[in-house]
Amino acid sequence: METIIDVKDKIRAVKDFPKAGIIFRDITTALKDAQTLQVMIDYLCEQFKDVKIDFIAGIESRGFIFGMPMAYKLNAGFVPIRKPNKLPAPTYSQEYELEYGTDTIEVHKDAFHEGANVLIVDDLLATGGTAEAACKLVKKTGANLVGTAFLIELQDLNGREKLVDSPRIVSMLKY
Repeated sequence: METIIDVKDKIRAVKDFPKAGIIFRDITTALKDAQTLQVMIDYLCEQFKDVKIDFIAGIESRGFIFGMPMAYKLNAGFVPIRKPNKLPAPTYSQEYELEYGTDTIEVHKDAFHEGANVLIVDDLLATGGTAEAACKLVKKTGANLVGTAFLIELQDLNGREKLVDSPRIVSMLKY
């Protein structure tokens, strides 16, 4: 079985993507290795084994990659949090700030039942805007947010500070 250090070694660093001065942490190199994928999913699930979870809410799109197998392993349902106009039924929307401008994410109004325990999952915690918006969406539905889980956290961007509504914040790898 591989260790966390080995997983970090599987993440490719791409310089100057998507723009000059950025080092992009490419998880596709880790995803294609079966053992590494298992270690990542197992690690994130292990962090929440003591928490009752009814639903995993995966943030589009890489939150889907980790959220689905986590939902399966934790015996929970899976709910997608999507970009605007991708969900067919009535939705709640939440706007959030980007470096230049704003964006929006949505969840179906009937995604969770009142009082359901929800864990939000995404691949990356950077500035925290998307994750903060996802936390607000869960609260709008009347569900309980039990935590947020990320494969990677870019610590210099202080995204964790925006997740004041999350009782538990887990990131497997920190850069």
